[in-house]
Amino acid sequence: MPRRLGRSTDPRPPAPLSLVDARPGPPVEFTFDGRALTALPGQSLAAALWAAGITSWRTTRGGGRPRGAFCGIGQCFDCLITVNGRPNRRACLVPAAPGDVVTTQEGHGRAALDPQ
Repeated sequence: MPRRLGRSTDPRPPAPLSLVDARPGPPVEFTFDGRALTALPGQSLAAALWAAGITSWRTTRGGGRPRGAFCGIGQCFDCLITVNGRPNRRACLVPAAPGDVVTTQEGHGRAALDPQ
């Protein structure tokens, strides 16, 4: 028997076919290193950067090697990024917000953490 959309007493999740007409809202605009980009509503910064072809947005403390997302679930801290002047944000967990100013994070992300 086909399932109808709307309220149901059935505890099972909706069938994928019922989600076919799902449409996201208008794109969210933000900047990355001065470049204007967009993200889907609720999309993480990491996903939005990947969609724009950007795979690296941090450099390591020792050697300045490029890093981006590794685990994608907030466990590894490889995807640290600076958002609106706040360093050490995990790009895989932070949703893009309208007007965000996102910049590549270099090393620790702030001078006060650099070794003496």
